[in-house]
Amino acid sequence: MWLNKIGLILKLGRLPFLLFGFLCFTNGALLAVTFNMPFLWDRFLGGYAVLLLAHLSVSYSNDYWDFEVDHYNQSTLFAGGSGVLVRNPELRPLAKKFGILLIILSLSLAVIFSFIYSSLTFLLIALFGNFIAWYYSAPPLKLSYRGLGEVVTALSGFILPAAGYVAICGYLDLKIVLFTLPFVIFMTSFILSVEIPDMEGDKKGHKNTFIVKKGRKIGFISIGLVGVLGTLSLMLLSLSGIFPGINFQLMALMSLFPTMVGLYLLISRTAKRERATKLVNWNILILVVFITVFDLYLLSGIISTYF
Repeated sequence: MWLNKIGLILKLGRLPFLLFGFLCFTNGALLAVTFNMPFLWDRFLGGYAVLLLAHLSVSYSNDYWDFEVDHYNQSTLFAGGSGVLVRNPELRPLAKKFGILLIILSLSLAVIFSFIYSSLTFLLIALFGNFIAWYYSAPPLKLSYRGLGEVVTALSGFILPAAGYVAICGYLDLKIVLFTLPFVIFMTSFILSVEIPDMEGDKKGHKNTFIVKKGRKIGFISIGLVGVLGTLSLMLLSLSGIFPGINFQLMALMSLFPTMVGLYLLISRTAKRERATKLVNWNILILVVFITVFDLYLLSGIISTYF
């Protein structure tokens, strides 16, 4: 019985989602090292522990606050919630308490980290990240219910790599702000992909997402256009001249893979849920592959510098 309960609690955490956050955090950390900051495991692991706890709390708090709307949705690989609370409503109070506990632990570690490494900036990022993580679905703000879910998710494209950058160097600067622009754009593609399978359920549950307002076909068109913007942003960074040693032209070329998938979705746009779900799953997977390649590119540059 206890093993079954533990299994349900772990499933509620939707652990595979943590991979994307880790990859984005690592990207920011590797950028700092690329610009001659020493890589220190204590800063990297300590900083990521703060992010990990905050990111994990989202799964528990969202499933708690989305309990009603999830009754109308079908859980899929990336959408519809975990489905655990719908089938096991007795776990709902535990999900809320655990989500709050994770936020408290995240902020406590952020205070300790910021004190040890004298980085108020890191603490502010942690505070903001935990704030939007909780109020994404929680009242009174309920950002995802008020048409702001896409904005919040796009902002996470800044928060995740910026947290990694600040964990290593301790401050924000123009480099990391500009560097995160493609992440903000591609995270918009991510959230639209997540919302598409849930359109009918979100509408019944009064969740005012972009897809609920505009429909799946407009969503697919938006994903295609967002992909093009992502590639263009990387091309602009290659012309900026403030990132010596980083071949953004190569990364713009690599970004053509998610961009072409996005354009394929635009061409193949459909209003049918089953077909739409399969399409957006491919889009999310290719985004994960792209950020992984980005990490490996930065890592290879750092290794070649030292060896």
